[in-house]
Amino acid sequence: VLQIVKESQQQHGLRHGDFQRYRGYCSRRLRRLRKTLNFKMGNRHKFTGKKVTEEILSDNRYLLLILMDAERAWSYAMQLKQEANTEPRKRFHLLSRLRKAVKHAEELERLCESNRVDAKTKLEAQAYMAYLTGMLRFEHQEWKAAMEAFNKCKTIYEKLANAFTEEQAVLYNQRVEEISPNIRYCAYNIGDQSAMNELMQMRLRSGGTEGLLAEKLEALITQTRAKQAATMSEVEWRGRTVPVKIDKVRIFLLGLADNEAAIAQAENEETKERLFESLLSECRDAIQAVREELKPDQKQREHSLENDSGKVSNIQYLHSYLTYIKLSTAIKRNESMAKSLQKALLQQQRSDEDGKRTPRPQDLIRLYDIILQNLVELTQLPGLEEDKTFQKEVGLKTLVYKAYRCFFIAQSYVLVKKWSEALVLYERVLKYAREVQSGAGAHRNSLKELPDVQDLITQVNAEKYSLQAAAILDANDPHESESPSQVKDGKPLSERFETFCLDPSLVSKQVNLVHFPPGFQPIPCKPLFFDLALNHVAFPPLEDKVEQKAKSGLTGYIKGIFGFKS
Repeated sequence: VLQIVKESQQQHGLRHGDFQRYRGYCSRRLRRLRKTLNFKMGNRHKFTGKKVTEEILSDNRYLLLILMDAERAWSYAMQLKQEANTEPRKRFHLLSRLRKAVKHAEELERLCESNRVDAKTKLEAQAYMAYLTGMLRFEHQEWKAAMEAFNKCKTIYEKLANAFTEEQAVLYNQRVEEISPNIRYCAYNIGDQSAMNELMQMRLRSGGTEGLLAEKLEALITQTRAKQAATMSEVEWRGRTVPVKIDKVRIFLLGLADNEAAIAQAENEETKERLFESLLSECRDAIQAVREELKPDQKQREHSLENDSGKVSNIQYLHSYLTYIKLSTAIKRNESMAKSLQKALLQQQRSDEDGKRTPRPQDLIRLYDIILQNLVELTQLPGLEEDKTFQKEVGLKTLVYKAYRCFFIAQSYVLVKKWSEALVLYERVLKYAREVQSGAGAHRNSLKELPDVQDLITQVNAEKYSLQAAAILDANDPHESESPSQVKDGKPLSERFETFCLDPSLVSKQVNLVHFPPGFQPIPCKPLFFDLALNHVAFPPLEDKVEQKAKSGLTGYIKGIFGFKS
């Protein structure tokens, strides 16, 4: 049963989540089966219902009829579940179709109890029935009944996986993995608090939770934080305590530590990127909620600024704190992306693979530009202009990222053999690094999360020596010095056939073969002819050759009738 269902689902739409396409396939297959088995429900004029009984189970395709009926009802329910996000009334139809699917599954289980069906099919029919029952109870939020059904389904599939070969067991183990999150979710709703930690660990996986559980888990996390937010009334940042009255901000601040811990425990870069985006999205929503509170309080805030000699209001300071979290998270995300690009760049230098687009130093320069822009915005946050310690920390971080930005700009110059520019930039990197080392002092704790400057100094010194050696070799090579000058003149290939030079651009996508469009060239104009002799020609008289006019009047009329001519 499970193999037939999975193969049909993967081949007809469910690989892309297209439940409507799969439902259409089930309907067409049902029609073909009824026609092949001559098991039609009446004719086009009258419906005559028929039921599959044990007496007619001479062909296994009769069981396929019941299975496809259940699959068609289930796929329609999943399609309605997708549409119910925007149209809540469709949820009633969804539950109706799930009940119909369970009814067909019960009939399939009853028919499989016959002696004509083998033991494996009987077990699979029971597991299929338990799975659909669990889905229905899950949607009804009957957690205990749903958990019992899912556990029964899981037990049967685990026993089947142990009874057969590894190749056959893969399918059963996949279904067990699909069911496990639902069981943990039901356990949490029943009252098992340890299940929440297991669900949070599943959220860290690269694919996250899927299907029926994805939206439920996000709602569960939000609900749990909302309960904790009721007890949270204030937050302390940089020595100032600020009251927090907005529920959305409370929920975000409570989940901040969990999100940061999840990012630190992420297994790969894809998962880490997804968690960063989720955190930034929640932070933007919280900032928007604070902005809405700031708008009606604009005049009062300006009045408080005058009375408090520049001290910002609590709501404005809370806005600065949330903006600080957003910018700091964006910096960490870009730094994480920069580290992964550095690893890819290092692997590229070792392997020198061709074909696909490889990372370049310019990609890293762009990331560090964004980081520096975020640091500039940090220094301009309201309420922190007079905080000398904060400004000093941001200044040191700026120097660190400037040093790395200069380093990768120098690397890009090395690739195009601009030795002097690269050497100057390496000296600038060393200057920034020494400034960081001399100014760190009491701020070393705030610099722990930043890249190590000493490693950068060591790397720059090594790069300087290799750069000087490459520059000397390049200056002593006559071929290398001549060929670029011949190519740099900008002449196309059609104008330098007589001169041989190694031009790498000839095998690239931008080949300079001819001037296009071609330039204008002068050509002779089409001559104009004037017949001047015509004015001096005397033509001969032609009166004797011109036919005279016929005489008019009565005589001419009579002659014309009788055909006489003059």
